[in-house]
Amino acid sequence: MFDSLADRLGGVFDRLRGRGALNEQDVRDAMREVRIALLEADVALPVARRFIDAVTEKAVGHQVLKSVTPGQQVVKIVNDELVEMLGGDETVGLELEAKPPVVIMMVGLQGSGKTTSTAKLAKLLKEKQGKKVMMASLDVNRPAAQEQLAVLGEQAGVATLPIIAGQAPVDIATRALQSAKLQAVDVLMLDTAGRLHVDDALMAEMKAVAGISSPKETLLVVDSLTGQDAVNVAQSFAGGVDLTGVVLTRMDGDARGGAALSMRAVTGKPIKFAGTGEKIDAIEPFHPSRVAGRILGMGDVVSLVEKAAEVVEKEEAERLAERMMKGQFDMNDLRSQLKQMQSMGGLGMLAGMMPGMKKAKAAMAAGGVNDKVLVHMDAIIGSMTPKERSNPALLNAKRKKRIAAGSGTQVQDVNKLLKMHQEMGRAMKQIKKMGGLKGLGALFGKGGLNAAMPGLGGGAGGLPPDLQNFMNKK
Repeated sequence: MFDSLADRLGGVFDRLRGRGALNEQDVRDAMREVRIALLEADVALPVARRFIDAVTEKAVGHQVLKSVTPGQQVVKIVNDELVEMLGGDETVGLELEAKPPVVIMMVGLQGSGKTTSTAKLAKLLKEKQGKKVMMASLDVNRPAAQEQLAVLGEQAGVATLPIIAGQAPVDIATRALQSAKLQAVDVLMLDTAGRLHVDDALMAEMKAVAGISSPKETLLVVDSLTGQDAVNVAQSFAGGVDLTGVVLTRMDGDARGGAALSMRAVTGKPIKFAGTGEKIDAIEPFHPSRVAGRILGMGDVVSLVEKAAEVVEKEEAERLAERMMKGQFDMNDLRSQLKQMQSMGGLGMLAGMMPGMKKAKAAMAAGGVNDKVLVHMDAIIGSMTPKERSNPALLNAKRKKRIAAGSGTQVQDVNKLLKMHQEMGRAMKQIKKMGGLKGLGALFGKGGLNAAMPGLGGGAGGLPPDLQNFMNKK
């Protein structure tokens, strides 16, 4: 997400950082380029103008231009204003402090991903907050809309209101409230009907349902890929319904980011969640500071750690750590690590979240490197016998040839994987010599890992050399 905007801004700021001193004209020229980049990213014109004016006013100040690192200071100002434009430092969650059932009403146009987002949010509330959730479809216009929510409810493990043909949306909402009270439901989610465009009938229906259900949250679901149209839709809904927040869908496919950058300023309402894929759990809270970090190439380490905590099983991590400290690290362990990388979103997702990895990500794309690399590595390990996986020293030339043929790769790919495994094994032994994980922790702040163990640090572009070597196929 935000790839094209991030690339444009990255070029502007690289030039600013590369200059020892800056004058007011340098800053204004850079801001002109930033303004063009924002407009090309489909950011609303008034929003882009306000942003540039605010940044320029602060960046041409005496303290910035006369500082030791003026370029870096300008980038910081841009980051701060970007966070402000996206909603401020605080992440705004759902307001669920009320007498149950707390009603969340989902509104939006047809095709925005409203029904899917309803199920994703319901699953999130159930699994992350331990809420008892019920969903009800009020969409009597779109064919099979109610059936779709029922199917998604089964996938998410969330109850849905039984369908009664011929009922009007207001009647369904009334029945849903009664059922939720009888079943002691914590949160009732109402998936309202959409339209191909905003009209009076749609707004009247939204207001009637809101009058019956008194929703604590009214969330507008918009497709971020529609760019400026998403902003126009948000303005229309904000004028007719008492919105409390926005859910942006398809954020993973939005290379421009204009909708996300404009939404808060246009509606005055916070972006609360972002859809990041098609899977039922591909939704995450919207963190303005983290998104700003990704756009400006500062990474999003907090989200990376959170994603790792969700994916990596504690018992498996402890088992692997224990084996590593004993100097045991076989192909089964390496395979486990590769699968965890895939579960966390693959190489592209990880690179986008790590600071300073923009160039590495670009190099990967230019070289045709993608998550197939992980698949190939897994295939190579899968073509080994159990004995070979537990004892890679058995792999002679004849065995390597067999493994390459079985995995659809080349012998040199097998050799690269084995070299990568050996490098990781050596690194584990170094960690053990330094006193294990506790000793490793003491290295941070004293030059970091690169100073003490060059073999573990990032090579050109930031990736570990052994992984880079595997990627650099001739």
